[in-house]
Amino acid sequence: MLAIKKARKLIETNPDEPAAQIIAALVLALESETSISVSQLYKLDDKRFELALEILNEWRLDRHYASKLRLLDSSSMVQSLREMAPETKTIKTP
Repeated sequence: MLAIKKARKLIETNPDEPAAQIIAALVLALESETSISVSQLYKLDDKRFELALEILNEWRLDRHYASKLRLLDSSSMVQSLREMAPETKTIKTP
């Protein structure tokens, strides 16, 4: 999450700076699952371009963590419902 924190600091500190605006556009594109032009990213200096790559990497990892959390939530819910349901007794016939 370090890159995401760096990006937030950059955007909040220098909102009028072109690099901050490009990083903000990247974040919004990732969140809304829309696109951003690669040529915009190429306008960044080396340090900011590396930040953009770090954001992409962290965002990708976070997506996997979010999926895992949703899976755990669903699994927990199913387990709770199963525990709350009345026991079904099977009658064995000879």
